[in-house]
Amino acid sequence: MPENDNAAETMLPAPDTKRWVARRKAVIVNAVRSGVLSLEEACRRYQLSTEEFYAWQKAIDAHGVAGLRVTRLQIYRDAPPTRPPKLPI
Repeated sequence: MPENDNAAETMLPAPDTKRWVARRKAVIVNAVRSGVLSLEEACRRYQLSTEEFYAWQKAIDAHGVAGLRVTRLQIYRDAPPTRPPKLPI
């Protein structure tokens, strides 16, 4: 393993992380994108589903790291279409 890969791996959150703040999620996404971790290794190590990882990746692509914040997810999530109000007959 090259020296800078080793340094990048030491920046990864602990495998037993329970509290996933936006910064930690971003570190995992960046580690997979840069090849420090494979998707399979990240999901195994952090007990993530691939769907969860891809949701993090999509949030970063669409809204940056701020899109990973739970409160932001509620705002950014596609809202269901609203029906027009019923008109009185």
